[in-house]
Amino acid sequence: MNTCSTLYANDLVHALDKMIGKKVLIVGDLVLDHYVVGGVDRISPEAPVPVVAVDSERLVLGGAGNVARNIKTLGGEPVIISVCGNDQDGHTLQNLLASDGIESHLICDSSRPTTKKTRIIAQNQQVVRVDWENPDEISSAILSQVMEFLRVEADSSPVIILSDYGKGLITEHFMAELERCLSALDQRPKVLVDPKVRNFHLYRNVDILTPNTKEAGEGAGFPATTAQADILRAGRTIFERLSNKNLLITLGAGGMALFEGQDCVRRIPTAAKKVFDVTGAGDTVIATLGLALASGMELLTACALANYAAGIVVGEIGTAAVSHERLKLALAAYQDLPVERWA
Repeated sequence: MNTCSTLYANDLVHALDKMIGKKVLIVGDLVLDHYVVGGVDRISPEAPVPVVAVDSERLVLGGAGNVARNIKTLGGEPVIISVCGNDQDGHTLQNLLASDGIESHLICDSSRPTTKKTRIIAQNQQVVRVDWENPDEISSAILSQVMEFLRVEADSSPVIILSDYGKGLITEHFMAELERCLSALDQRPKVLVDPKVRNFHLYRNVDILTPNTKEAGEGAGFPATTAQADILRAGRTIFERLSNKNLLITLGAGGMALFEGQDCVRRIPTAAKKVFDVTGAGDTVIATLGLALASGMELLTACALANYAAGIVVGEIGTAAVSHERLKLALAAYQDLPVERWA
């Protein structure tokens, strides 16, 4: 079944304005992204590696922080709950959140370092990445503090995004506590998950999962390509294993496959005009999707907006955030999107 419908860019422009001021709660792994940018014109005499002459460096919010930053620049009101180390990088994260106007509940854990990723880039290409992290599960004491903040914020949050980078916050214990918390609410928020493959088994009964093709295949237990048959098989296997309500698989140049249950699957073609760097594209997808759903948008429309936003960030080097105005201009410039029915 390959019948098509159309998503009209003009309709998406009008929908975009509904997202202003809507609250989204983000819980997950906060990362300090450190970019070192320079040029290479020689090889080191000490080892066969390039010598990067540094021109500039910058520190930005990464991981769950980049999700929050995207929501903020799109006009929403993000609230983030996360854990960092009691160190200088942790203080830097707090300052970055404050300077971006993002409300945060950041718990400092003296037993672990702040997660930091240093990317060294030369001639618009990443040369190497250096990580500082402790991926061990957070302690029960730290989890208790996380849940205290979550109970306060969840009641007024229409959407909760779990941004799982495998750094120890999203665990079996956390998911059990989250379910207890949400079950006690009169109005249950939608729960969206940007998954980590090793934790796939934890995401039972969530509203939406947003894996890429590789993650979807690994979550289903077999290597998947972007071919329609592979994506349908992977998606249906994930539904059988997790009983999730919806699934959005990002297909890179192939766009997105939206499963509204197992039997309604539609492919949204890519909106990207050029691809320089996919860093942070998944953050942009789930941030836009979460904010759109918080504004009451239909799922297909929300996914189309996320598709357009991702098409912007992959055209930039490094972690990027999309502004409300920039997305509106992009929607005005792009053509309407034909949506193909896969099932």
